[in-house]
Amino acid sequence: MASVPTQRTLKKLRAEGYLCAIVEHWNQFAHVRQDLFGIIDIVAIHPQHKGVFGIQCTDDSSVSKHLKKAKENTYLPVWLKAGNRFEVWGWGLKGKVGERKTWQVRVKTI
Repeated sequence: MASVPTQRTLKKLRAEGYLCAIVEHWNQFAHVRQDLFGIIDIVAIHPQHKGVFGIQCTDDSSVSKHLKKAKENTYLPVWLKAGNRFEVWGWGLKGKVGERKTWQVRVKTI
């Protein structure tokens, strides 16, 4: 079962007209989740955008950690040079003090 940030990301992408797929998987032998190229949870394509869109989904408090990991990844420069995009999406409950909080995404592009 996909994480809550992953499900929210899929819902938002599909609403914007993207075709998307989860590319992280559970490695039962190592007992860890493995991302595509070590950094991508979801790939998406759109008929009006060139290349493939790679997204790392997380909770809002972990965005900086995932950005750091992505910038240190040896595959990311090749991914970008091939004409693809990469973003980290962090989901969190946000809103004004005293008002109802809603799920919002913080997007960081590399």
